Amino acid sequence: MYDEHYGLSGKPFQLTPDHRFYFDSQTHRKAMAYLGYGLAQGEGFIVITGDIGTGKTTLVGHLMATIDKARLTAIQIGSTQVGGDDMLRLAAQGLGLATEGLEKAQLLDRLERVLNDQARAGKRTLLIVDEAQNLPISALEELRMLSNFQSGGNALVQIFLLGQPEFRDKLQNAPGLEQLRQRVIATHHLDPMKEEEVGPYIAHRLALVGWNGRPRFTDEACAALFRHSNGVPRRLNTLASRALLFGAVENLDEIDGDVIDSAFADMAADGHGSPAPAPAPAPAPEPAEEAAPGDRPRISFGDRRPGPAPTSIQDQNMIRRIAALEARCEEQEVALRRVLGLLVEWVEGAPQGRRDTRRNSAA
Repeated sequence: MYDEHYGLSGKPFQLTPDHRFYFDSQTHRKAMAYLGYGLAQGEGFIVITGDIGTGKTTLVGHLMATIDKARLTAIQIGSTQVGGDDMLRLAAQGLGLATEGLEKAQLLDRLERVLNDQARAGKRTLLIVDEAQNLPISALEELRMLSNFQSGGNALVQIFLLGQPEFRDKLQNAPGLEQLRQRVIATHHLDPMKEEEVGPYIAHRLALVGWNGRPRFTDEACAALFRHSNGVPRRLNTLASRALLFGAVENLDEIDGDVIDSAFADMAADGHGSPAPAPAPAPAPEPAEEAAPGDRPRISFGDRRPGPAPTSIQDQNMIRRIAALEARCEEQEVALRRVLGLLVEWVEGAPQGRRDTRRNSAA
């Protein structure tokens, strides 16, 4: 709904990875540099790791969109909870080979033949394996054996492994992987974005869907987005999308820090967001003036709960949270009424043909 309200041609913060929205943050720029170096070597393993939602899949999509497909055949494998033999079959199927009924020796022979055919045609082969943290040792060992295929002193296949941080630990410490470790020629860990990158990131994604400056994200909004997402792109996308919905409901032309805080509170109440880590309690002259972690500035213990001060910090925090929940319930009720109103206006304002089409579809 918010994309229509703000005149956008699409959803700028969709969760489905899309290489068109690739943003050249500092950590992604480093990753691309390591990928470029690794690909230039033409052999061995390239390893990229990162926490959930840091943009590993988008990075691969960007890589796939930029490679010269006339000179490089790239095979992507996403199902990694498989054993060694199944990993070989997935690689063979990616090269267009039929694998049904083949013994392992036959499968390896056909794989080597097609890889040699690719090399003779002047094409290199890149095998991209996502979710590598799920690979058992047997599958990793089969990938290492594939990397041994050579022709004329040149490797026939290069392997690109993407995984979560535990894969990096597994690669460094698991027994039996020493030979694979020696074949890793480039590695990088994707970090979250820095706070100063959030504003350009938001503007970049909005610009790709025809943003004309409305709504405007203030500096305070960008700071709040970073604070609540910790710079993780997927979390940031979810929160920014909810903030735009909030802005459409409230008919806002500006998204500020309060809007982001409200959107985050709604997500936390719905179970779609993780509360920001609570800061260490700081001493305050009067408990009534102490702001609870995560509360909006206008809500305070003093004006929500008059009477004797509680005797413990835990009691104070509990009362503050109850007060904040009461305020959120009131705001959500108002927002729900406005959403329903906007939906009614949208249906009533649609041309007759569109309404008839919707009725026929419903029937």
